Amino acid sequence: MACRIQEDWRSSYSLRLPGFQYSVGLCTSTVRSAREDEPGSDIRRLLKLRAFLVEDNEIIRNNLTETLYELANVEVVGTAVRESDAVQWLAANEDNWSVAIVDLFLLEGSGMGVIAACRDRKPFQKVAVVTNYATAAMRKRCLECGADAVFDKSTELDALLDYCVTTSGVVQAA
Repeated sequence: MACRIQEDWRSSYSLRLPGFQYSVGLCTSTVRSAREDEPGSDIRRLLKLRAFLVEDNEIIRNNLTETLYELANVEVVGTAVRESDAVQWLAANEDNWSVAIVDLFLLEGSGMGVIAACRDRKPFQKVAVVTNYATAAMRKRCLECGADAVFDKSTELDALLDYCVTTSGVVQAA
């Protein structure tokens, strides 16, 4: 099966969330078979980063899911809006995710409890916090509790996407 890599340069992408608009500029690579009808023709699926998204705001959750897929080749394999649901999903799917993207303020419970539930994760699995409350003290607390990275929802979406792209390369090498 002949494959080709297509690099798709776009000057910027926009994502609108309540109260915020993000613009991100980056290059995405798509790996596809030269013949779309061949078995296994969509190799890009094999290169996807599998994410578990914990976010209680439906609009943000849906927009972030779409943005992660389109710009960082991330497949959201599960979602939760409550700490208890997230902890239950993680226990039932311990090998089914590569990155957990966790908001701190949830419908019930806290993202800190989700971070704690990830303490015994596999070495290739990462936890990224996304929050509107990304103060220096909160970043430090999240990292001390076991998060690998912390991003401000309103100003660091591009950094989250870059982190996912980088993490995807690490997971593929493992």
